[in-house]
Amino acid sequence: DVSYSFNTFSLPTSTLAFMDTRITQFLGHVDTFTQRIANLHTDHWENPSPCEGWTAKEVLDHVIDTQRDVFGKRGLELGPHPDGTPQEAWAAHTAALRSATNDEETLLATHDSFFGPTTLADTLLSFYCFDLIIHAWDIHQATGNDLKLTSAELDLLETCIRSWGEVLYQEGICKPPVEVPDDADRQTRILALTGRRR
Repeated sequence: DVSYSFNTFSLPTSTLAFMDTRITQFLGHVDTFTQRIANLHTDHWENPSPCEGWTAKEVLDHVIDTQRDVFGKRGLELGPHPDGTPQEAWAAHTAALRSATNDEETLLATHDSFFGPTTLADTLLSFYCFDLIIHAWDIHQATGNDLKLTSAELDLLETCIRSWGEVLYQEGICKPPVEVPDDADRQTRILALTGRRR
């Protein structure tokens, strides 16, 4: 059974202070992801990403689809995969996402998961924040930019990696760790634990 203590991090939060902290922290990561993809050039979305076989656009589609899936499994349907440019699709998705997060009763209800009893709010604050951080980096790499992650984001990635153990390396999640130089910086070392090279 894995427990998480993400509320100790200084993560970006929504201004909706009346919401559960876990939900506002997740929405803060959504806002950060939005800012990070806002100005990417149309041509860059077809570039290959660090996720083998996926373009930058396909990484974004993955983020949208996995979020739609986890909400749908708890009875919060976000509708069909949105159309339009990548930024338009993400904007439509996040509008539906924000509407769904108003249903705190569902987000805070306990249910069984792979790791034992949990809530959708806890799942969003762990795996889906991890996804937003790591895939923002993937998308920027596809454009030729090396996105610098914050210390708090690296804290979250490191805690998730440590908590999940070998589960992280199951098929379809992350590749095995890669070697890095002894003097590699913290971001390089943490990314390497997800099978990524800077």
